[in-house]
Amino acid sequence: MFTRNLPAPLTEAPRVLDDLLLYRLARLQAEAGGMVVRLCEGRYGITRREWRVILQLVQEDGLQSSELAQRVQLDRARTSRTVTSLVAKKLVQRETRRGDRRRVALALTLAGRQLHSELFPIVAQINLDLLKALEPSAVQALDAGLRALQHQAEAMARQPDQPRANRRGGQAARRSAGPTWLG
Repeated sequence: MFTRNLPAPLTEAPRVLDDLLLYRLARLQAEAGGMVVRLCEGRYGITRREWRVILQLVQEDGLQSSELAQRVQLDRARTSRTVTSLVAKKLVQRETRRGDRRRVALALTLAGRQLHSELFPIVAQINLDLLKALEPSAVQALDAGLRALQHQAEAMARQPDQPRANRRGGQAARRSAGPTWLG
């Protein structure tokens, strides 16, 4: 019978895959995020990317596609395909801005806002249920830790010596690089 060893504490140097913080976060996201994906796709007929765009447009209606791509951390091509899909589903509309017909603002339709008002409380409850595994003080510590990790990741990404993606290398270059959570 296969028994899984517990990951080493994060205070120790990682020795195996299960010890890597990014891998552990990816596993958590896959498990808990999978519930949200199944809910979005199964009950509401939208993808997780579409849900992410809807969430952003609820917060900040009237964005241009390039601004939206930056906010939801997707490339422009994926953002464009996602917006096109949401427009076809009548959840998002494109509005030409007065004075500059080349600039198009994105806005949720009434149907998009209704979908958000139904789905968001369910997703919020999934988040709250997940946090029930922790004591309130541990939730506060987790929140502070996640903020610090986000700040550190952003600072590290700004360093000039960080490797850049080889977008011209094709599928073979991407496959050889391996999954992002490994590192």
